[in-house]
Amino acid sequence: MAKFESSIKQIAYSQEAVYRCISDLSNIEKIRDRIPADKFEKLAFTSDEITIGSPVGEVTMKIIERDEPKCVKFQTVSSPVPMMMWVQMLPVEEQTSKIRVTIDADIPIFLKGMVSKPLQEAVEKIADAL
Repeated sequence: MAKFESSIKQIAYSQEAVYRCISDLSNIEKIRDRIPADKFEKLAFTSDEITIGSPVGEVTMKIIERDEPKCVKFQTVSSPVPMMMWVQMLPVEEQTSKIRVTIDADIPIFLKGMVSKPLQEAVEKIADAL
């Protein structure tokens, strides 16, 4: 398994507000304009699942655990590479929190060189969008 972590991002919302947003994937509609349209061929979501189409294939992730207000964990339902992702949230002040996005992927050794950089960039972009 290969682990990719974003840098820690500070957010001008409380930990509870960030958790409420992330734990219901239908809230992605609110940040859709921050997601580069040229990066994804498809973007569909429900409150528990998100499907993203990209040049490397379609990826569907489902929320598998909600640890209010600290963490939301996701697991791939369909993906070229099996992976888990979690978003951790910690309070800084009453109306400020910080997050980190982590992806743990089961990457075959022959693909590691090709997908490591894009996955590291992906965790940073996800954290920035949130």
